[in-house]
Amino acid sequence: MILAAGRGERMRPLTDHTPKPLLAVGGKPLIVWHIERLRAAGFTHIVINHAHLGQRIEDALGDGAALGVAIAYSREVSALETAGGIATALPLIEADVFPVVNGDIYCEYDFGLLAAPMARLAAGHDQAHLVLVDNPPHHPDGDFVLDAGRVKNADAPLTRHPARLTFSGIGVYHRALFAHTAAGEKAPLAPLLRLAIDAGRVSGEHFGGRWVDVGTPARLTTLDEELRQEHAA
Repeated sequence: MILAAGRGERMRPLTDHTPKPLLAVGGKPLIVWHIERLRAAGFTHIVINHAHLGQRIEDALGDGAALGVAIAYSREVSALETAGGIATALPLIEADVFPVVNGDIYCEYDFGLLAAPMARLAAGHDQAHLVLVDNPPHHPDGDFVLDAGRVKNADAPLTRHPARLTFSGIGVYHRALFAHTAAGEKAPLAPLLRLAIDAGRVSGEHFGGRWVDVGTPARLTTLDEELRQEHAA
């Protein structure tokens, strides 16, 4: 699933007429970079939720055939936040365990690496697996701690003292995580994750490659210039 329902307030005025996931870097919309990387990893059935200017996303991507995938859309009248959006889209998701990626990030993560954590979630008691990244300048305190492959809340006692890391917006979830989240209602993801973390049911990994939270026009411009220079070289 790709999350694409956000309004992108910090990206205005760009997002007044273009959904944030359709903003282009390196000659492609952000969401197309995701779709191509998911397809390369073998994920060919993709669910996309949308709200703000959602029809433009459907017009741009269609049924996904041109990109080698099949796309189903979960249409929201107004954005339901992350957990609400996922819970509402569950009828379109056939598997009990599935990856989710934020549509408004750029990340060179290999989605094929999620096969192992997906198998673990399917076989065990874990409810989530999070991909964590180094803290960007605009989020210096991070979100969680990664301790021997397990995600812990930042205030949890640790056997060692690993640094805090930032949640990348890429995760694997078991549908059981959303068992008490009502479809069609707004619900954030963070409280569900923190409860599951406290219960010892969340694994994680650190990704050290390129990841950009494309949250401002300046970051969008910088990333676009970097990618264009690389592909021109």
